[in-house]
Amino acid sequence: MDFPYDILLLIVAGGFAGFINTMAGGGSLLTLPLLIFLGLPSATANGTNRIAILVATTSATLGFRSKKINPFPLSLYLGITALLGALIGARIAVDIDGLLFNKILAIIMIIVVVLMVFKPKYTTEQLVPKTSGKTLIWSMAAFFFIGIYGGFINAGIGFIMMLFLNYVNRMDLVRVNATKVSVALIYTTGALATFALSGNIEWKYGIALASGNAAGAYFASRYSVKKGEGIIKKVMMVMVIAMAIKLWFF
Repeated sequence: MDFPYDILLLIVAGGFAGFINTMAGGGSLLTLPLLIFLGLPSATANGTNRIAILVATTSATLGFRSKKINPFPLSLYLGITALLGALIGARIAVDIDGLLFNKILAIIMIIVVVLMVFKPKYTTEQLVPKTSGKTLIWSMAAFFFIGIYGGFINAGIGFIMMLFLNYVNRMDLVRVNATKVSVALIYTTGALATFALSGNIEWKYGIALASGNAAGAYFASRYSVKKGEGIIKKVMMVMVIAMAIKLWFF
């Protein structure tokens, strides 16, 4: 029997993605194109990648709860509208032409890299959260559209959610992160179900990726070093740009 190099590669890549998601963010920018390069159709790669996202967001949500940081009920309100949007986005991702999806992914990867380089700083001063009334209604509407993007590709969506929750809902970064992962957990269940029902998941690859992702996130959350973030971002940027070029031209 041939050695399962593809499974080993996915476990390692999943570990790296889980690590950089904790340190810097953007792990799907690596894992999604990798699944495509391993021969999966674009829709199947997209669906398979959701297994790792579901595992990571579940783990993170439980972690925040263990630290008594519970963004409920805001996360439920935003999660429900994001879920409705994700069902639409995932359906579009299933039906879209594979070559067109690859080109869209390549463009998004470059945009997210640029945002990582020139991203605005988060507000860190003492904040008074705005999580009710008109602000809540506008936030729910916005997260419906964020959910469409999350269901469609998901890459870089954490950055979008963090900026919105920090600047619009005026939440501190700890609660922003807790809310972000809880919302992602809710809408990812809908997106994953959509891909699964359409037969666009390679479970063996998904489980391998998820196992590495969980291990990488666990390690980074306990042994992350501030000095390591800079080099991680640089390595990731080079890899993402190379993958984007391959997706676009090859």
